[in-house]
Amino acid sequence: MSIIGKSPSIWLALICAALATARLSAAPAGINDGPYISFTNNKLEAVWLCDGQVKREHDVVSALPKTFSQCGLSAEINSLNPAPQELEYNGDFPIAAISDIHGQFDLMIKLLVNNGIVDTGGNWAFGRGHFMVAGDIFNRGDKVTEALWFLYRLEQQARVAGGHVHILLGNHEVMVLNNDLRYAHKKYHQVAELLERPFASLFRADTVLGTWLRSKPAAIKLNKKLFVHGGISPSLLEMADPLISINTVFTDHLVEDELEKSREGIANYIYGRNGPVWYRGYFRTDGASTDDVEEQLEHFQVSHIIVGHTSQKTIETRHRGMIVAIDASMKKGQYGELLFIDGDRMWRGSLMGERLPLVK
Repeated sequence: MSIIGKSPSIWLALICAALATARLSAAPAGINDGPYISFTNNKLEAVWLCDGQVKREHDVVSALPKTFSQCGLSAEINSLNPAPQELEYNGDFPIAAISDIHGQFDLMIKLLVNNGIVDTGGNWAFGRGHFMVAGDIFNRGDKVTEALWFLYRLEQQARVAGGHVHILLGNHEVMVLNNDLRYAHKKYHQVAELLERPFASLFRADTVLGTWLRSKPAAIKLNKKLFVHGGISPSLLEMADPLISINTVFTDHLVEDELEKSREGIANYIYGRNGPVWYRGYFRTDGASTDDVEEQLEHFQVSHIIVGHTSQKTIETRHRGMIVAIDASMKKGQYGELLFIDGDRMWRGSLMGERLPLVK
């Protein structure tokens, strides 16, 4: 077909068609991801990528519980209204804690199976125990969605068994929800392109995972242990006193695009470098002193502060054992550890399920 003498509008149409064809031919084969499930007007819509092709399912909200499944990726939805998150739990129960999964789903499963948190089918096996995920499920690795839906399901299973799964938000959750994708695996840039949507929009407030993430706090107390992703800076205590205040301000200002005005004052501070999801001062000579840590323990009425965010080779303690650092560099995809707490005893669970002392 000759293209000589074509009008500008036809030229534009031909160029657009050629670009669309080029995008399709360049679409990465083999990408599997999802589901991303949204809900509006009593309708549920689930979307996947299966071998790089978009797949969709629809249902009505009244049909819950509902399992959506395509190309081996599934999600069971029981409710669209996550239960309000309590900020303090006390009782006779064991605790296991992990942080900074960073999309390393397979490594996380191996760690949890070998340490008895789940069985070989990935189902809850920790009885009345409390399992803490201290932030940073997103970014770096390429199985973030699988990790999110696994924890979403495990939370429901634990509740039925009399246990609990607790999930804190870390700085990487905050970044993704605010469309800061600087650390996202290249797969998720491709996912956004193939779905023709900004990646952050897949976790909007009208999505199942988006609503679920928005219900999660920055800090929780379990049996007189304070869990927080980054830490509590000494200056933060001067601005936001009780734990409930820190969490309320954090939750109310989570996604800037959803706010009537930009963060300011204490909200701006909480989302800054000295806020609970970014702070690294426990590990710096110019950060919190041991005296500062003792003051924080007394303030929150806890015996330890347990944090992720700042990577170590193993689970380690600082400041005379009062700070426990549980980011054992799972993000590298090679190794990971769990912290176990039972009464006054603490130990490390290795990737192979060995029981090891804490590193001082």
